[in-house]
Amino acid sequence: MKDAARIEAFLEMMSAERGAAQNTLASYRRDLDDAAGAIEGGVTQADTAALRAYLKKMAACGFAASSQARKLSALRQFFAFLYAEGLRADDPTGTLDSPRKKTALPNVMSEAETSRLLDRAAAEAANPELSDADAVAALRLHALVEVLYATGLRVSELVALPVTVAQRSDRFFMVKGKGGKERMVPLSAKARAAMQDWLEVRNKQAGFEASPFLFPAASKTGHLARQVFARDLKSLAARAGISATKLSPHVLRHAFASHLLQNGADLRAVQQLLGHADISTTQIYTHVLEERLARLVNEHHPLAD
Repeated sequence: MKDAARIEAFLEMMSAERGAAQNTLASYRRDLDDAAGAIEGGVTQADTAALRAYLKKMAACGFAASSQARKLSALRQFFAFLYAEGLRADDPTGTLDSPRKKTALPNVMSEAETSRLLDRAAAEAANPELSDADAVAALRLHALVEVLYATGLRVSELVALPVTVAQRSDRFFMVKGKGGKERMVPLSAKARAAMQDWLEVRNKQAGFEASPFLFPAASKTGHLARQVFARDLKSLAARAGISATKLSPHVLRHAFASHLLQNGADLRAVQQLLGHADISTTQIYTHVLEERLARLVNEHHPLAD
């Protein structure tokens, strides 16, 4: 089938030339396969009218604007590939309008709430009355939350950190993010100390001392699962008196970015620290900058009330 062959060629290009991650490739495949099955005559030969009708049908079926936009993005890149390879003489997506998405502000913890969470994790890690198993779990969780808040890592990056990060005393380390791109992230003294405490216990756990991961686990990947950390984080939040429904690893990553901006960091610097390829992704935090600028004017302008 022509569609299947062209989609496969497109995915090979995205992997080889652009370093697209496996999750990204799988998402493109799903979206393009859906379009190929839904559009009469297939997706490769579809014209603008057929694509517009397909997207309209998605909207009628209740797909969120974000899902529609993702599908259109996949189609745009697919047809750009076909055009560049001489497999199409035109790009039928050129006049298609993107669905309007509501800009959702991220859930953000206050600095006071974040301090309460970290203090609770530290207190539990230092509790001498815990059983051996609970002490190991508490030390691991303390290291995880300290490192996440200090670095703003994606949860997938955090749980897969190599053990070498904790074996050095550097203030920064390199992390490989989406698409295999590397970036430098900071590491606070508290986060380094929490990692060292965890490392000492980790190395005594049977089967973990030889693992290449800082947070090893008896799992398919060899490291702690994101879902396990998310569950433990919610439990910690509840014990710290913070709504568990409000907190996730991603919310703590948002807290890292928002608190930096609130305290004077540059948006471009935060973009680099978060590993966002496009500044538009980081601009969800502009509300933080607006609040800071308003406060600056109100507090320091001679004519402010």
